Amino acid sequence: MTSSGGRAPVRRRTAVVALAGALALLTAAAGLSGCGLVSGSPMTDDVTPGTVGRGLPLKGAQLTVTSKEFTENLILGQIMGLVFEAAGATVVDRTNIQGTIGAREAVRTGAADGMYEYTGTGWITHLGHEKPITDAHEQWRAVRDEDRANGLVWLPQSSLNNTYALALNAANEKKYRLRTLSDLAALLKKDPGAVTLCLENEFVTRNDGLPGMARAYGMSIPAGNIRKMSAGVVYTQVDRGTACTFGEVFTTDGRIQAMGLTVLADDKRFFPNYNAAPEMNAATMRAYPQIAAVLAPVTRALDNTVARELNRKVDVDGEDPHEVAKDWLLRKGFIKEG
Repeated sequence: MTSSGGRAPVRRRTAVVALAGALALLTAAAGLSGCGLVSGSPMTDDVTPGTVGRGLPLKGAQLTVTSKEFTENLILGQIMGLVFEAAGATVVDRTNIQGTIGAREAVRTGAADGMYEYTGTGWITHLGHEKPITDAHEQWRAVRDEDRANGLVWLPQSSLNNTYALALNAANEKKYRLRTLSDLAALLKKDPGAVTLCLENEFVTRNDGLPGMARAYGMSIPAGNIRKMSAGVVYTQVDRGTACTFGEVFTTDGRIQAMGLTVLADDKRFFPNYNAAPEMNAATMRAYPQIAAVLAPVTRALDNTVARELNRKVDVDGEDPHEVAKDWLLRKGFIKEG
């Protein structure tokens, strides 16, 4: 779940979305040549159907999978590709696109056939809505229905909800005794210098990131208190607790437990639901409607516990995302080795 975009008043949403669409096309055009979309790597795993893909329903299909650049989405992209392989498809791996717009545009334009995207990202970042829908299923349904006009098909979502949070290390938790984002807002008013934030670049400008969170909690954060950096560096800096007291994390990240970080509760429920769901090119789904049945049991098995385990194997243990995805599918019996 990651892409930038400023929040606009509701009355300007249509114009903003139209502009965002035009910018997305330009961004994608530049990104497709620079993010591995001109040529991809074929998946060559010797895998066969387990509990999914029996009868090889995708035999003869040539499918391309994509993903964004962060660990969890990379793993999900590999999961999708491996399942397609086991179901008989020839699969090209074009995962690891920088930013959310490039990955989405790859699917929308047909440069890729599918990816796992997050419902909150679809609703707020791509479709330009101001407010999230609190009910997770209703959020997914609203995104599915509205995105049909963009040539995208959202298949049923997982219970994996990778939303944003702020966290601090054990020493700072002991020092400040904070439990919620409201506690953080109170500390900011009392002692602004105590609240330094390590944030991913996109979070600083996203509709569903820092600007919206600050408004929801009445925070006035001095610009000098914000350190922008890549997502991976945020975790190491928060763990050290010197460059920043608090850092942006994802709730399914395996490093939270490994580093002993404390996650602040979103007590005003500002952050949207970010349930992962297959986002597919509409033409691909018309050609291969059986994709829905192939992916459904795998998507149902994805939850936050699974995500934290798989993410930890990559981010903490240093394992390869492809092998982590494959091992999980084999252990679950979804696929078998040939």
